[in-house]
Amino acid sequence: MLDQGGKFRLGRAIGNDARQRGASDPVDGAPAPQGRVTAVRGAVLDVRIEGALPAIHDAVLIDSLDENILAEVHAHLDAHHVRVIALAPTEGVTRGASVRLPGGPLSMPVGAAVLGRLLDVRGAVGDDGPPLPVDVPRRPIHRSAPPLATQKAGVEVFSTGIKILDLLAPLAQGGKSAMFGGAGVGKTVLVTELIHAMVSGYDGISVFAGVGERSREGHEMLNEMRASGVLDRTVLVFGQMNEPPGARWRVPLAALSVAEHFRDAEGRNVLLLMDNVFRFVQAGAEVSG
Repeated sequence: MLDQGGKFRLGRAIGNDARQRGASDPVDGAPAPQGRVTAVRGAVLDVRIEGALPAIHDAVLIDSLDENILAEVHAHLDAHHVRVIALAPTEGVTRGASVRLPGGPLSMPVGAAVLGRLLDVRGAVGDDGPPLPVDVPRRPIHRSAPPLATQKAGVEVFSTGIKILDLLAPLAQGGKSAMFGGAGVGKTVLVTELIHAMVSGYDGISVFAGVGERSREGHEMLNEMRASGVLDRTVLVFGQMNEPPGARWRVPLAALSVAEHFRDAEGRNVLLLMDNVFRFVQAGAEVSG
C-alpha cells in the first residue's frame, strides 16, 4: 500500500506522436534515423548512434518491416554504441535497421482515464474498450525515490476485513507483503478481497501488475473484478507470457508509475499488487544474457 506524500522530479515523456499510437505503431513525422542496429540477440540489440548518445533508460524506435519496435537503452558500450532491450518481438529486425531517438524515457498513461482499463507496458489498451484519449497525461516509469524525510515515521495497519489475516499477519500501510501459494488455492480471491478493502475502507485505488500472466488469466481477472464491482477503481497492467522478456521486465515499473500518480498527484491511497515475483526475476534473467 502506498502512503500519500513524497515528491518526485519531472521527466520527459516520449513525443506526442508516439504517445498517441501506443509507441509501437509507425510514427509519422519521426526524426530522421540517428543510428543503425549492429547486433541482434533475441530481445537485446546493439545500436551504433551518430552523434550524442541517448541517456540510460531513454526510449528508441527501431524500424522493422511491419511496425516500429519500442526499446529502452540499457547500457553505453562505448562512445558510439548503446545496448537496448526491445519491448516487442524482434523477428524481422536485421543488422543495419534504422534507429530513431524520440527523446525521453518510457512513460505510462495515468489519471482517471485509465481506471477500469487493462494496459500493456507501452500504455496501449488490451481490453475491448475504446482507445484512451489523445490528451491523456503521461508519467515516466523511471523516477527518483521520495526523500526519507517525506515518508511517514509511524506504522498504521491496513485493515483487510479478513479477521484471521488482520490478527496473524497484519499488513502495514506503506509496507510490503508477500503471498505464497500453489495454483488454485485462492490467491486471486484474496487479491479481490484486498481490493475490496481498499475501495470500501480507504476510498482508494488498486493497481495490479501481471508479470508473465497467460492471456486467459488476465481476462478472467478483468471479468471477476467487473462482476465484483471494483473494476472502476482498479488499473490492470499486464505483460503476458508470450511477450518478450523486456516487456515483462518493465511491467512492475509501469504499474508503479500509475500508482504513484494517484498517490502524489491526486492524494489517494493506493494498493499495488504484483503477480508474480518469480516471473519478474525470470524476465530479468532472460534479458541479462
